[in-house]
Amino acid sequence: MYLFSSFSEEKLCPLRASIDVLEGEYFFLCYLESMQEHFQEEAYTINWYKENAGKQQLIKETQRIVSQMNFLEFWPAELSDSGNYSVTHSNGKENFTVQKWTLNVLERNKSSCFNKNHLTTEIKNAGTGHSLKCNDLSVNENDSITWYKDCKNYENETERELDFKTLTVQHSGIYTCKILISHEGKIYHSTNTIKLVVEGDAPETVTLEIVGRDEEIETETGKEEILNCTGFLGYYMREDVSLYWLINQTFLYSVANNILCYRLGNKFYITRLLRIKKVTDEDMHHNFTCMLQADERTLMKIVKLKKGNTRDLPVHIFTTGMVLAVLFPCVAVAAVFVCVMFRVDLVLFYRNICRRDDTAGDGKEYDAFVSYLKDCVSPTEEEREFALKILPMVLEENFGYKLCIFERDVSPGGAVVDDIHSFIDKSRRLIIILSQNYISDRAIYELESGLHKALVERKTKIILIEYMPISDYNFLPESLSLLPSKRVVKWKKDKSLPMNSRFWKNLRYLMPAKPTKMNTKGHYNNLDLGSEGSPPWTEGCDFNAVV
Repeated sequence: MYLFSSFSEEKLCPLRASIDVLEGEYFFLCYLESMQEHFQEEAYTINWYKENAGKQQLIKETQRIVSQMNFLEFWPAELSDSGNYSVTHSNGKENFTVQKWTLNVLERNKSSCFNKNHLTTEIKNAGTGHSLKCNDLSVNENDSITWYKDCKNYENETERELDFKTLTVQHSGIYTCKILISHEGKIYHSTNTIKLVVEGDAPETVTLEIVGRDEEIETETGKEEILNCTGFLGYYMREDVSLYWLINQTFLYSVANNILCYRLGNKFYITRLLRIKKVTDEDMHHNFTCMLQADERTLMKIVKLKKGNTRDLPVHIFTTGMVLAVLFPCVAVAAVFVCVMFRVDLVLFYRNICRRDDTAGDGKEYDAFVSYLKDCVSPTEEEREFALKILPMVLEENFGYKLCIFERDVSPGGAVVDDIHSFIDKSRRLIIILSQNYISDRAIYELESGLHKALVERKTKIILIEYMPISDYNFLPESLSLLPSKRVVKWKKDKSLPMNSRFWKNLRYLMPAKPTKMNTKGHYNNLDLGSEGSPPWTEGCDFNAVV
């Protein structure tokens, strides 16, 4: 019988390479059953090993340490359990290592209910809402949960989440969640400790405001412009809110559908876009007014268009261009054709020659945040392998980019919503790996956060990777079509695998400029394309790279 079988594998099994746990507490190691592909067609045995004096020693099952298929349980963990662990599949002829971990068992503080080296810190502002979540070890419904603040029982709370509607400085402290687990007539426990820091006094209650001030935008006649109006609604969703665009106090009903309501953390926003397909001279004399109405209050923001400073083309350049256009029309047409057809190749060549780096000094930590389907399992593991293995192997190891992949780079235990928003904010691009089943709660939030950065703050550009053919995009937010930077890069399986394929070139073109690491022989660092031009990951999967 499997413990906690009612919970999904993705929530149970840690992908982290190093794991800390307190002595005397229940803990387990496990791996995803989806990783059992190596001997999929054959019978195999599962063996758990612990490294001892540099050698792998087979773990013998005891009453305290129990192995059950893809689980290795500790009832409870002891200091002597610290070390390097691995699990293998064997069919009698060969062994295949599925996953490796380093387990650090920390000594329990006898005078306290927690260990200061085994806690996570969450910093929040006073006046906001927040909830603390118990650790990621799943429990049975009947198991007891108790919350402590500074080692004292906290208000008899027994729920998995500790909710604070409005934080104050007095809520600061060290919170410990203790789970009691019944197993074979004995009671074991598992704890999770969070240090909550609430900064500053509660801010003035902000119930309604328009993001940004009145502004003038430089443009040119005939150019397309998208005007954005975003309203902050406070810390709850309102039903009586209205957001309009007006031209010289006249309502524009034609923009009724270009509206987006969304939530970032515990804050609610509403956005309405006004799209001007071609700016005219008459538009330069209009006042474009954004009006936000709620709670019998009206706020307005005025946007004006003005002509930007344009410079005439120098005479000698104009004369030279005209002579070339007259004398060499075929050359001009051919040059235009080459530039259009090989635009991407030319840009990448220019970046490589000039060693251009657009990332220096912009304050961002990651080149891209990778968003993909993770709340449900696809019919095959190809999409997961693409996101967790192929994409970082190429972009990070061979082109010098730094990706943020939530399952790989974010330690569990924090607030997922805040973590997603924070890591998108630290990224220069948002890569969305689209499939027909993309939509999930977390995926939707990552997409809306990226839209907020692209539409409102204009800090992040979005890259869409169509991993599987999609007949229509009706399942995506309508406002996504208004993004000027929107581009779809299509993955064509075997055709896209080689490093010099159109897929990787288009993806690098949309990424920020960064010096590459390709050598002169057509190979990339640590990765040989082989005689057939196919990367080595097509010949077998080493799931150790996923951890």
